[in-house]
Amino acid sequence: MVVGRAPITSGMPTITGNLMSQGLLIPKKSMGQHWLNDSSALDAICESAQIQPGDQVFEIGPGTGELTAKLLQHKAIVTALEFDPELIPALNIRFKNMIPDQLLLEEGDVRTYNFTTISLSDYKVVANIPYYLTANLMRRLTDDIVNKPSTVVLLVQKEVAERIAAGPGAMSVIAVAAQFYYSVTLGRVVKAELFTPAPKVDSQILIMKLHPNPLYPDINADLFFRIVKAGFSQKRKTLLNTISSGLHIPRDETKTLLEQVSIQPQARAQSLALDEWVNLYRAIALKLAK
Repeated sequence: MVVGRAPITSGMPTITGNLMSQGLLIPKKSMGQHWLNDSSALDAICESAQIQPGDQVFEIGPGTGELTAKLLQHKAIVTALEFDPELIPALNIRFKNMIPDQLLLEEGDVRTYNFTTISLSDYKVVANIPYYLTANLMRRLTDDIVNKPSTVVLLVQKEVAERIAAGPGAMSVIAVAAQFYYSVTLGRVVKAELFTPAPKVDSQILIMKLHPNPLYPDINADLFFRIVKAGFSQKRKTLLNTISSGLHIPRDETKTLLEQVSIQPQARAQSLALDEWVNLYRAIALKLAK
């Protein structure tokens, strides 16, 4: 549903934050709303995304429009998707005098949003998202979306950002999936007290840049992630157990496959690097093809 393509002037909007302070906009706990108003932190998000004039940016959950205003200040072309219909009128008011065609406000849910409507070959996703949305959004950015964004910059719970950027020893399915498609790094930590209301934990900027060429172009992604998910299916168990039970391969054959690619059968999934998962995939794919 397109709510409005707001006409815009060259000056920056001044309305909002005051609507919140006046009690006219109140964050909803049920929607995980924590609004960031710190200019320095907002600048850091834009800098992490390397926003340039003319960049096409998809913003998830503009809220009161603080990050939106920064993106527009950098002269990005912004599509902002807002789940809370009660925020749309305030956003339309705030940005009513902005430049035509620079901002499109839509009401919708990113969990069901049709990304094929974004016909661009190069766009960026930039957002301060509710914590509860992170896992679902990461699945969409890795599994669901064919036309993946060239850059993703998300402000998420610090612990989650660290988990997605983790290396061998602390890997997870979400880390393997993210790093399969994107180079993943961490940006600035944003303290909880900079949000309204303050969450219980700090946040961190997560930066993901799409690999310009697939790292493993010959891989069947469905089978690859079936193997990865089998490996992580029982965190405390060894790969010998999880791969054997998850893929219904006899234990002795699983042991041979693991040793064939120099992976200890007693190793656990979190210890494997991305390349090791790929090597294991190749061994299993070759076996299944026989």
